[in-house]
Amino acid sequence: MIGGVERIGQKLLFAFDPETAHGLSIAALKAGGSFCRGPAREARLEVKAVGLTFPNPLGMAAGYDKNAEVPDALIGLGFGFAEVGTVTPLPQAGNPKPRIFRLTQDHAVINRLGFNNEGHERCLARLRARTGRRGIVGVNIGANKDSSDRIADYRLGVERFASLASYLTVNISSPNTPGLRALQAREALAELLEAVVEARDVSDAASNKHTPLFLKIAPDLGETELDDIAAQVLAKRSTA
Repeated sequence: MIGGVERIGQKLLFAFDPETAHGLSIAALKAGGSFCRGPAREARLEVKAVGLTFPNPLGMAAGYDKNAEVPDALIGLGFGFAEVGTVTPLPQAGNPKPRIFRLTQDHAVINRLGFNNEGHERCLARLRARTGRRGIVGVNIGANKDSSDRIADYRLGVERFASLASYLTVNISSPNTPGLRALQAREALAELLEAVVEARDVSDAASNKHTPLFLKIAPDLGETELDDIAAQVLAKRSTA
């Protein structure tokens, strides 16, 4: 029966272009289309990391719920956590359409969205409204495409979301924002890490909590680049 429902749902969504189908799925979740009461819990599936206990290791990654519209509905579907965003300080439209492409035979999509989102203020309002609710909800933060100071954008993201997020992800991996991956270079990364860790520590001191920080990097880096990034992260951890 479940397989039949999945096939019907897939045919319905595949009748639309990928981005429209994405929007329809968000609308369905906002309308109450979750069928579970919470994340699937099984002691063998629990994952403890960075001071958090994930009820199961399957989460919804950033890129789906960009504007924090349905994190609780996603957790209600059984996900062990939901990561909203990527969210940038100011709203931005992203790249021209079409910008999502189905690879049906590979069960995959190509995403060229370009950090399209409604900006910090809308996302903040929604996360404040869910204060006190259960569930691990992370926030993935980015920089605006036309920003004159991208490190300042990340610092602002940490300052604004650290008190509300279960964890934060600093996203410098996107190939769709020109020049963003330059922040993975040694000197730029050191400056970025200094800024976001300092902002996190100030926020945590004010809110009396600990907010884990993750760094999202490009998946196609070479060994030398990975070694440089690891060295910068370890150096920052040793002085934090």
